[in-house]
Amino acid sequence: MAGQARTRISENAENQYATAEEFLRIFDEDLNPLYQLSFFLTGDHQKGETCFVAAIERCANETRVFRQWARAWAKRVIVESAIRELQPRLSSNSSSPRPVFSHNQQSRSPSRHFDADAVLRLADFERFVFVMCVLERYRESECALLLGCSAFQVREACTRAIQALASVGQVSFSGDSVGR
Repeated sequence: MAGQARTRISENAENQYATAEEFLRIFDEDLNPLYQLSFFLTGDHQKGETCFVAAIERCANETRVFRQWARAWAKRVIVESAIRELQPRLSSNSSSPRPVFSHNQQSRSPSRHFDADAVLRLADFERFVFVMCVLERYRESECALLLGCSAFQVREACTRAIQALASVGQVSFSGDSVGR
């Protein structure tokens, strides 16, 4: 009797994990947003593709991710791949916001969107922090852990990124989210 219960528990546990096919389906269904995440993090199409493909390979080989977490896991793997590729670090010249110029003349009007070119012009560290904390809604502490820095440095970099985007009218603070 106890052996049957253990077998059922083991079979149920195995059914809870995402399979390689499920991860491939996620990457197929969410191709555009997942690639866009990779591109925004790396700031370069070729590096973005490299990180995206590496994430697909890693997810397809993953055996212990709960099925309900598979989409979030795919995003996290893309983030980790981009961090490995670029190794973004806080630079000494990151103390003040860099001007970010945009060709979008309509950007001065309040909106809940941002200009992709303006985000791509941010310094690597600030771009990573902006994408992770603002667009992907990572907690400062999780972002800091992944980037190998302090939560304070993440907060400061996020502030600089938002200031740089706001200085050219790329971010509106009137909505419930920034950049969405």
